[in-house]
Amino acid sequence: MISLSPRKDIPLALTLMTPVVAIALTLVIGAAIFGILGYDPLAALYQFFIAPVSRPDQIADLFVKACPLIIIASGLVFAYRANVWNIGAEGQMILGAMAAGFVALTWPNLPGPVMMPAMILAGMLGGLAWGMIPALLKTRFNTNEILVSLMLTYVAVLLIDWTVRGPWRDPMSFGFPLTPTYADAALISRVELPGVGRLGQLHWGVAGALIFALAAWFVLGRSILGFQVKVMGDAPRAGRFAGFSPALVTIIVMAISGGAAGLAGMVEVSANIGQLQPDISFGYGFTAIIVAFLARLNPLAVIIAGLVVALAELGGDSAQIALAMPKVVTGVFKGILLFMLLAGETFNRYHVTVSLPHRARMRPDRLQGDRMQGDSGA
Repeated sequence: MISLSPRKDIPLALTLMTPVVAIALTLVIGAAIFGILGYDPLAALYQFFIAPVSRPDQIADLFVKACPLIIIASGLVFAYRANVWNIGAEGQMILGAMAAGFVALTWPNLPGPVMMPAMILAGMLGGLAWGMIPALLKTRFNTNEILVSLMLTYVAVLLIDWTVRGPWRDPMSFGFPLTPTYADAALISRVELPGVGRLGQLHWGVAGALIFALAAWFVLGRSILGFQVKVMGDAPRAGRFAGFSPALVTIIVMAISGGAAGLAGMVEVSANIGQLQPDISFGYGFTAIIVAFLARLNPLAVIIAGLVVALAELGGDSAQIALAMPKVVTGVFKGILLFMLLAGETFNRYHVTVSLPHRARMRPDRLQGDRMQGDSGA
């Protein structure tokens, strides 16, 4: 039997060594899998971990890939710290992108200083509104927010698919499910570095993601709202005695996480795609859940965790291109990496006790009685 008991004190050395050991085990297991499948293990590991960051422009693209993960995971941290399980960030991201797209497509002639704030606000409100559905159903009818938020994701996927194939489809798209391209004022511009110029696909949304994570850390750790969130998550009974409202906290954290996901959708479309299409998110909303837990629900650590997960994604793409490695194989390796990191966090936070089952000792009088019955039968 395996049992887990929380550690009262987590040594700093253990905290630092856990991810190192997890990555080392991933390298060993991954090299063995690649070797068995006929690939050069060293070349495969190079494509996963070195090739995606071997040039400055590729490092910039790593931040671009991590941008939506950082924004969404920073918002999810609030919900998960309050023990409110928002699993529908993917759908909230889609609704945020659609709301921002509505502004961009309805008023294409708005000036830049008006267009961009309006799209940011619309994106956050779109994700917030989609997140309010499970929040209000939970507080009013005590429904399960996991199921409701997850099911609403599929509704959002169907909604954007219908929208770009129907009322918002560009007449000049030759039948493809695409909206008209956004005006220049609705596009997030690339970063121009002094003396360097543009660096890969680096855009100003990345700076916004880093600022958002810093703001989330400040609110969670240095404000009354953050204190309420942590108390209701760690000791809800004590929070109720202190006068905190569980329903209000649920609504607030779902609003924050939904708004963050909607903001990520707006940034992703405006910076990288430039128009709405059926697939605007490549699983960012679900992947951000892993990022939040890898970061131990710390918004500052979300930045590092987002970069690690983004590196795994880009490394998988690099291995597919350079080594003709099937997507299934790269997916298995990414799964092993994430599993090892999450398992390491489990060992870091809990004592693991393994107890083997043993036969109960028989009483002497019972044992002697059984022997007498055996002798009489003989």
